Amino acid sequence: MADVGSMASVTLIRGADLVAASWKNGGGVTREVAAVPEQAGLDSFVWRVSIADVAQAGPFSRFAGIDRTLVLLSGAGMMLDEIAEPGNEREGEAASSGVANVAKTHALTQPLDLARFAGETAIDARLVDGATRDFNLMVRRGAARGEVEVWRGTTQHALSADVVLLYCAEGAVSVSLGDAAAQPLATGDTLRVNAPDALHCAVQGAGALLTIRLHYER
Repeated sequence: MADVGSMASVTLIRGADLVAASWKNGGGVTREVAAVPEQAGLDSFVWRVSIADVAQAGPFSRFAGIDRTLVLLSGAGMMLDEIAEPGNEREGEAASSGVANVAKTHALTQPLDLARFAGETAIDARLVDGATRDFNLMVRRGAARGEVEVWRGTTQHALSADVVLLYCAEGAVSVSLGDAAAQPLATGDTLRVNAPDALHCAVQGAGALLTIRLHYER
């Protein structure tokens, strides 16, 4: 873990080192990038970031009390149908796909398209044309809040949060934090920055970063 000045510290997480595990519902494979507490189970994390390979259409696992953000990384994409619970349907409500009782559809058809939804919501996924790879942020409601932004190309920012994750979603970039030397990131690599307080961040390269800011509720 590198010190970049003030109280901030940085950890490099290589995408090649992530370990694959089967989904809760068996519909794909997930690779955990980071979580708090470390190695927390699916019923005890405060927040969790992972990469998922979705191999087949079907319902998502449901996580009560969790706010979810999903970003398409690769593949032709998918449609996420929010299924209305019995008794909550609005008159005449149906998806354009023809699926009954669909309250809303999130269309993720271009790289870095993003969807936000509650983990307890019934979600049915339809693959556009084969398997996809997706970025997943899950945050326990009332314990933390999470924000996701997409940064492209050369840019500069000030980072402030309890934790910031910089995930290289496509291409390659170089990230400079404070006065530290630039850190090259390949697709799938992540920089975890603990407790940045207006920490200067400069990004160079033609790739794209997902920036996740996590704030603990106090």
